[in-house]
Amino acid sequence: MSELKNKIIQALIDQKNIFGDELLENITRKTKMEKSFQDAKSLDELNKMICNCTNCVLGDTRTKFVFGTGNPEAEVVVIGEGPGSEEDQQGVPFVGRAGQLLTDILKAIKFERDEVYICNIVKCRPPGNRNPLPDEVSECIPYLHKQIELIKPKMILCVGLVAANSLFNKKESLANYRGNVLEFRGIKTMVTYHPAALLRNPNWKRGCWEDVKKFRSLFDELKSN
Repeated sequence: MSELKNKIIQALIDQKNIFGDELLENITRKTKMEKSFQDAKSLDELNKMICNCTNCVLGDTRTKFVFGTGNPEAEVVVIGEGPGSEEDQQGVPFVGRAGQLLTDILKAIKFERDEVYICNIVKCRPPGNRNPLPDEVSECIPYLHKQIELIKPKMILCVGLVAANSLFNKKESLANYRGNVLEFRGIKTMVTYHPAALLRNPNWKRGCWEDVKKFRSLFDELKSN
């Protein structure tokens, strides 16, 4: 036991010799930030606590932090994977052509955009619109968890495979998700295509329509109970 303790002490000494106090300061700062944002009582308070986050490399390359938008007491939360170039410029999720299509999809099942809450797995744009990396997701997804905790929605709609796999911490195919009713922390959740994918592959729109009709039907059922 004493030998292990000595090894740990020596490792800490070595780290201090290499990094000075910077490593410990970074760990302490991150721990304090994590503790503070978990104490947030509202979305606005949470946003103020995390909007300057630089826990991963995306914080160094973003133009604007894309927190989320919509009704803070929404009964439906829509989750995508991450901001694109237009979102990065405006600081608002799902703008541009994909955002307009999402708005149209929601309207088709009788949800107004400002009636729901829209956000992403990561809050900063991955360069070149690539998928967020695992370490970027792991750093950012606690913020999403806190948003969901504060909103307390009846249902969640994940758009796209990255959003679904990140939320459930799995590696499934979109086919394995679609059409199924899942649960995230007790909240009924469904998965469909990302609007950007529908723009590239219009033949998938019929499948998306079937997905969101089922989503609306389940929502109405939950509301009536």
